[in-house]
Amino acid sequence: MPETSGVGFSRPSKRITLLNYKGGCGKTLIAVNVAGYYALKGYKTTLIDHDRQGSAMHWLALRDRTAPAIHGINAGKHVSYETRTWQLHVPPDTERVVVDSPAGLHGHDLEELVQKSDIILVPVLPSEVDIHAAAAFIGDLLLDGRLRHARASVGVIANRVRANTRVYESLKRFLSKLDFPMIAELRDTQNYLRAAERGLSIHDIRPATKVQRDVDDWAPLVEWLERPERQAPTAINSAGGGTRMRVIDGGRDN
Repeated sequence: MPETSGVGFSRPSKRITLLNYKGGCGKTLIAVNVAGYYALKGYKTTLIDHDRQGSAMHWLALRDRTAPAIHGINAGKHVSYETRTWQLHVPPDTERVVVDSPAGLHGHDLEELVQKSDIILVPVLPSEVDIHAAAAFIGDLLLDGRLRHARASVGVIANRVRANTRVYESLKRFLSKLDFPMIAELRDTQNYLRAAERGLSIHDIRPATKVQRDVDDWAPLVEWLERPERQAPTAINSAGGGTRMRVIDGGRDN
């Protein structure tokens, strides 16, 4: 179940997890920007960093004190069981939890993150290697039942996109075969890195006109995140030699 919000006015809490087997697909950068968005909008936000490299926590350490506060949890650190239990405690008034997962996650650790998530975001880069890795990752999640029996909704993000390139067209063809949505296309730009160097999200940059195009890219993503009802993929169908995901609702294909 989601974390319970604190006393007084609060919004129902959600746990949003960035997942992909492959490293370098932009999980951390998207995670910190999701957290930054919610903090800017006034949500009490917690960012959990499961990666041993601690990149999300490094971003948080750089964050300007004048920027909206985000609570950080370093879940990738080697600590005793007792200390780890205390460190992973999410404040009771948290409204949004954003989880940055490590590359190569599998087995019980992967299952635990999936089962605890309300929303799973899968970033995919426009490269043949990344497309292949994403197809394997999504297929494995469905085939082994972790996602089929979870409550999480899944959205795919095309990350570091350069329009009108051959590999971008390959990525679009791959994503068109998935019956769960591609919820955003984020362009390849240095604006995210410039913001990250200051512990900021793209949404924190002022004046916003400097990054307006990138902020506009996030509009469908944040709209989808806050949509009251989403459908999670619960079945898989193999056709044409490839893997095709299908959504089942009440026993009927949508």
